[in-house]
Amino acid sequence: MTTIDGPLLIIAGAGSGKTRVITMRIAAMLEAGIPQKSILALTFTNKAAREMASRVRELAGRTLRDLTVSTFHSFGVSVLRRHAHRLGYRENFSIYDTQDQISLLRESAREIRMELEPGEAVKVLARFSAAKTGRASWDDLPSAYRELYDDYREHLKLYNAVDFDDLILLPVRLFTEHPDVLAEYHDRFRYIMVDEFQDTSADQYRFMQLLAQGNGNVAVVGDDDQSIYSWRGANYDNFLLFERDFPGFREITLEQNYRSTDTILAAANGVIRNNQNRKLKALWTGLKSGRPIELSFPEDETSEGIFIAEMIKTLAMREGLRYGDVGVLVRTNGLTRNLEVAFLSENIPYRVSGGQSFFQRREIKDVASYIRLLANPDDDVSLMRILNTPRRGIGRKTLEELIATTRSRGGSLFSAITAHVHAADSPLGKRAVADLAAFVDLIEGFRKRLFVPRRMGEAVRGLVDEIDYWAHLLGEHPNNEKVAKWKLRNLGLFIEFLENYESDPDNVSPSPFEFLSRITLDPRDDVDDRDDPGKVNVMTIHAAKGLEHEVVFIAGCENGIIPHARALEENPDNVEEERRLFYVALTRAKQKLYITSCRRRKVMRDVQECAPSPFLEEIPSELVEVREAMETAGEDEVLDYFAAIKAKLGADGADTRRGAG
Repeated sequence: MTTIDGPLLIIAGAGSGKTRVITMRIAAMLEAGIPQKSILALTFTNKAAREMASRVRELAGRTLRDLTVSTFHSFGVSVLRRHAHRLGYRENFSIYDTQDQISLLRESAREIRMELEPGEAVKVLARFSAAKTGRASWDDLPSAYRELYDDYREHLKLYNAVDFDDLILLPVRLFTEHPDVLAEYHDRFRYIMVDEFQDTSADQYRFMQLLAQGNGNVAVVGDDDQSIYSWRGANYDNFLLFERDFPGFREITLEQNYRSTDTILAAANGVIRNNQNRKLKALWTGLKSGRPIELSFPEDETSEGIFIAEMIKTLAMREGLRYGDVGVLVRTNGLTRNLEVAFLSENIPYRVSGGQSFFQRREIKDVASYIRLLANPDDDVSLMRILNTPRRGIGRKTLEELIATTRSRGGSLFSAITAHVHAADSPLGKRAVADLAAFVDLIEGFRKRLFVPRRMGEAVRGLVDEIDYWAHLLGEHPNNEKVAKWKLRNLGLFIEFLENYESDPDNVSPSPFEFLSRITLDPRDDVDDRDDPGKVNVMTIHAAKGLEHEVVFIAGCENGIIPHARALEENPDNVEEERRLFYVALTRAKQKLYITSCRRRKVMRDVQECAPSPFLEEIPSELVEVREAMETAGEDEVLDYFAAIKAKLGADGADTRRGAG
């Protein structure tokens, strides 16, 4: 039976095909004659949105240019681009990422003569975000922080900029204060769908609820057992709020798992049933397996890394396992170091997810800041980054005079620069004025070029050449031309990414604003982070959510790591979320699961005795086999393995030569 109208709550267990449910539902709507422009599907990453849209197009056999499949934040941007003027912003506002926020916060602190300790800015921003989104009380903030926040907000508005939280909070405020705007969206979007509902924050729920209340046709798909993001605002209570706010809703539970074997699924069910606050469900699978979960207790983290590396090589030799089919999961990033050392020692190629984003690299941020300033000349944070990148001889005294002008007259630094360039009585020297005039001409000239339809990539290439960024890179790395070339290659990849974006026929009206939103809102959607079937995947459990691997190793399953000691110190009730996190880790495995728990581990300079994670006791004992010693491939087996590879390569080479003849 297909349910299209009315509120629908779909509880979709791990591996049950949440995304497929939404894509099939959209296809059914289109087949029933519902206009594509009336449908809005919301999810959490650009990658998920693109995959969902692609699947729907395949099912429908149509291009579906009017279908809206978007992340929450990207949809918030689209709302603000149309209506930000109702809140006192201009449509060319900038979106500040964390680095930009830190820069602005430090500037605000200097304004009010407040000193921030090293690393304090990140913590302050986290407290601001918690208070803004209702996860903490403003009363808990010291008075000095309140003053700092007020100055930070004033500067954001002055620079015509918003931060991540604003992309949800401002549309909610817009809909609340301007009912006519909300009515416009009620008329447009008659059917709302939300993927990964368990990850929605209170503000995202309110955003969705306002959009859906006009027609009441809303379907949310999620799994309360995979709610693991409370630290960034995800609100477990949204399931209860949905039931309250949409009376008469229908609930459907999807319990068949298409991913994991019965052994792995039975282990996951055995663990998660210990949580009290959950919707009852019993996942089942038709995938049978006689292979138990293997549990090992290495002496320390070094032995753990060696064990995992050797086991991966053994599986590759004995079973033909591809490195790319292996996932190694840890609770925190700090646990990857010894794994990486072991993989390097064993010549196992690997990739670590969750490192620095491609778009956060210095050379990429530099050029992206140029694009942002071209799009929004009032963006002082971007201007300050590139004013002397490359160096233009604009010194401290000149900058102080420009800042004094902005304070006395109001407005942005770029407007102050323009005023001094055209002033007959500027206190700046002729050389400084000439340098500033050249900068203004550069920005104004390339600003026109950037907005020529589908010529953005060409404009940015021209800009990089015009400012001679290659010479700048050589100057930054005078003794290492290889590094300079590597950074220039990164810029080439970045511009190719931009050109692919604007040439994509699915992007009906590509613009600098949309491109900047894409690289700012989803920096993990990297141009150089493509799946590589030849590398072992090392990542945190949080980063692994939504992924799957044939073989999974869960490392560091010790008490104090999972459940994490700090999480329990903050709130003992966090044990349920920590258990959900372990459940997510278990259900990433398709065929085989290995778990390691060290007997001792080095913490800072101390070696501490470790106890196994209490969650291990919740796995039914008949599903677990304890492996005390590493059973690696013998010498003869290794020789046979390499002989087989050599024979295959020889055969392939012969085939190639015959084909060439």
